[in-house]
Amino acid sequence: MKALLQRVTSAMVTVDGNIAGQTGQGFLILLGVAGDDSQKDADYLAEKVVNLRVFSDDNSKFNLSALQIRAELLVISQFTLMADARKGRRPSFTLAAPPEKAETLYNCFIRRVSETGLKVQTGIFGAHMLVSIVNDGPVTIMLDSKDKPG
Repeated sequence: MKALLQRVTSAMVTVDGNIAGQTGQGFLILLGVAGDDSQKDADYLAEKVVNLRVFSDDNSKFNLSALQIRAELLVISQFTLMADARKGRRPSFTLAAPPEKAETLYNCFIRRVSETGLKVQTGIFGAHMLVSIVNDGPVTIMLDSKDKPG
């Protein structure tokens, strides 16, 4: 499972001209689910996201986590994070989980980050979405559950 975090001052996602989710200071999280992912991957990434220290303290150092600043999260499904573009000119998405499995693990991730008490908004799974962000920094970090220690 991959989570592309973008630290934002604001973010919004629309579907068919309607706002599906929006957030203030926090993270826009693009979440991709691989075919071999499990609930353990969702749990690991949820814990990592809310505790990652990438928000600035009074000395402009990355010392604060999303939990510490009471960040808002906007989570959007993004199967294209699983793209394999090593061959040819068209990416392959065979590493992405089938939609049913992906949606289950996407919802599991959302549930886990919501349990922390942070405000969580979402896009609409499987929909064509338009995403607007104000990236703060810019700070953009890729997390991959396959990189977890041991």
